[in-house]
Amino acid sequence: MQRPNAAQLAYGSATVVLATVALLLLSRTTTTLGITVISLAGLLLGLLVAVTMPVRTTAVKTPARVTPPTADEPVRVPAARVGAGADTRTGS
Repeated sequence: MQRPNAAQLAYGSATVVLATVALLLLSRTTTTLGITVISLAGLLLGLLVAVTMPVRTTAVKTPARVTPPTADEPVRVPAARVGAGADTRTGS
């Protein structure tokens, strides 16, 4: 099984919260057992929504591979940047 994407996590979490609150308000239960059963039902419903959501069919684009420089190309190293306020960070 592949990892869930952001949409699956968002819809599943929203389903858990909304279903649990709605069931608690509709049932008007005050017992610990009733609240536990309703919470588990909301969790299972949210899991069902997240798992049955369609997954992305197109591949995610990854950045191109960086090739190392050849012997003909010189290696370029960026210079250190010194700007305003650099002396305040060193404590001088």
